[in-house]
Amino acid sequence: MPMSGLLSSFVAAVQASLSVLLVISYGGIAAKLGLLDSSNGKAISKICVKMFLPALLLIQIGTELHLGSAHRYLIILLWAFICHLISFLIGIFAHVVFGLPDWVTAAIMFNNTTSYPLLLIQSLNETGILVNLIVGDDTTRAMIGRAKSYFLVFATVSSCLTFAVGPRLIDSEHAPDDSDDDKTLDEEDDMGVNERDLEGEGSAWPPTEQTRLLDSPPHERQRSRHESVVGITFFPSKPKFTTVKRRPVYIPHPHWADLSPRIRWWLLFFYDFLNAPLLGAVLGVIIGLTPPLHRAFFDSTYNGGIFTAWLTESWKNIGSLFVPLPLIVAGISLYTSYQEGKQGGDQSSTAIPRATTAFILVVRFVIWPIFSIGVIYAIVQHSGRNGFLGDDPMLWFAMMLMPTGPPAMKLITMVQVSDAGVDDERRIAKILTISYIISPILAVTVVGALKASQAAI
Repeated sequence: MPMSGLLSSFVAAVQASLSVLLVISYGGIAAKLGLLDSSNGKAISKICVKMFLPALLLIQIGTELHLGSAHRYLIILLWAFICHLISFLIGIFAHVVFGLPDWVTAAIMFNNTTSYPLLLIQSLNETGILVNLIVGDDTTRAMIGRAKSYFLVFATVSSCLTFAVGPRLIDSEHAPDDSDDDKTLDEEDDMGVNERDLEGEGSAWPPTEQTRLLDSPPHERQRSRHESVVGITFFPSKPKFTTVKRRPVYIPHPHWADLSPRIRWWLLFFYDFLNAPLLGAVLGVIIGLTPPLHRAFFDSTYNGGIFTAWLTESWKNIGSLFVPLPLIVAGISLYTSYQEGKQGGDQSSTAIPRATTAFILVVRFVIWPIFSIGVIYAIVQHSGRNGFLGDDPMLWFAMMLMPTGPPAMKLITMVQVSDAGVDDERRIAKILTISYIISPILAVTVVGALKASQAAI
């Protein structure tokens, strides 16, 4: 590989990463100027996750998915579960063996899988370096469309696995407002617990309808190294299933009252998976794999696309809003957290834990890139272009990038849900700020994935 070609690719990747970082900074600037605040950010986040992201998932998956490409998405589903499982084990190992804080598991397990990579792939397209992955009659526009659908499928799995980690979560991209407190689960945010819970108002005992599903009496809230990042004991002596008054809307109240607390907990737990992004992805799969529906929604009007020009186009318009807005909100959240930390008094108590920060950044920006690029390249080389991973270089490239990048903003909320102190929240906000500031070093990962994909063609 000529040094000039490698250098030009690296410069282009740096430019793309800086573009993403600048979008985040615009959110911070807006917060500093008083144009937006945390309450505005929550409102923007709510509409993003409940309207814009489902529309984007439906359009991207529905457009790209068909019977001939279904195996690619099955591969991504498998890769997503593998990546999250490995990250989970790394986090647990660091917590149990090295004694790092328990929230390290969340920082390792959940990276920004939606807005950050989507905007990055758009910026990479503008630099022109993705033309190196074109094979045959393919076009960059078609490749970008496929890449977005690949990343969105991975992100859907990541969102669903967030529920499996513990109680329902809120994050800067998926935050309900105060009016959601007494609504049924289908009306709550896909990552949501009530804001009163996060502020401590719902932690009273005995349990009320605002009590978290896995809450326990104050005298039992002793945490150990065997507890997860959200307060679930990995090796509980006796699981606790508290009684809550909320119920899924599809179960009549008399039937719900007859169920035991254990059954109620599990029904609510599984019902939480019916979040808006997942439903959008499922609808996209149904439309994509049903030829008459695919034609009606995505073909031209003259070829039977009766919904294309008006309904599908409206979904495209609102779906495109999702890409930059969560990063704007991330900038608002980081700036707000930084200001709250400065006004919090003793700065020494919220000093950045160097070992923890270094561990998170090394795993997210070094270990995962090396592992993902090496594994995908080895599989393609061993099985050939017509093997297990197919013949789409953009699929290889996207899979190499999926488990990399900065931790997700939901980490702050996970810590809140697990009853951590304010000092921990401020430390985590600082770590997230650092991770996003240094995110342009992903240019190295981008170039490595690009060159590995080219070599595998």
